[in-house]
Amino acid sequence: MIVDFHCHAGHGDLLTAPWNTTAPLEPYLRRARRAGIARTVVFPAFHTDYVSANRALAQIVGRQHARLIGFAMVNAKSDAGRVREMAREAVLRHGFRGLKIHGHEAMPTREVCDAARELGVPIIVDVAGKAHVIDMFAPEYPQVNFVIAHLGSFADDWRAHERVIEQLVRYPNVFADTSGVRRFDYLLRAVQRAGPERLLFGSDGPWLHPGLELHKIRLMGLSRHAEALVLGGNARRLLAMPAPRLAPVARSSYGRR
Repeated sequence: MIVDFHCHAGHGDLLTAPWNTTAPLEPYLRRARRAGIARTVVFPAFHTDYVSANRALAQIVGRQHARLIGFAMVNAKSDAGRVREMAREAVLRHGFRGLKIHGHEAMPTREVCDAARELGVPIIVDVAGKAHVIDMFAPEYPQVNFVIAHLGSFADDWRAHERVIEQLVRYPNVFADTSGVRRFDYLLRAVQRAGPERLLFGSDGPWLHPGLELHKIRLMGLSRHAEALVLGGNARRLLAMPAPRLAPVARSSYGRR
């Protein structure tokens, strides 16, 4: 089973860039289906009110529950004081399986990490090239699994990639996704240094084509077992999903602000 660990869905409210305007899911789902992707982790587009954005995402996931896995997005700065309540609503009421933090808004805080630890869910963190912050939150919260988006940088920052690879080796609770990583050799180096157990396939859909991002993994020349871990096995383990059954082969009470 192939699991895409990084995709956006729904509408933003700022209307200044694709990532805060709309994340159209239907084209992504068609492309993912053709590429053989079975399940996809989705979180909202950028928004100024993640309470409403997460609730809207819950409706999207509810209509495609066999294919989509919801993650709640929170802004650790503007949502300070209510992150736990937001996370509990997302996980306990909507069935979401994790949290998403973006460093352009705010880095993870103790409030965010405490909520993830309490609920037993992972956090996807886009550190926006500032990989040094991982050395702060990862050892402070060894019980929380952190997935570092884009191997630390969507902007091709090789220094961030280098540091995240070393952090994958150093911290057993740090993983990374492959979405939008264009410097291909760093994906190879991540597997060589940290092992295939620490890397997860992600596409950054709907804006990046999931088939193209998937093809990068196919081109890595991994063993069948290692490729299976990257493409879905690691995601299933982090999300506590059961392994797929293979057929025999002949050969909240709070409101909007």
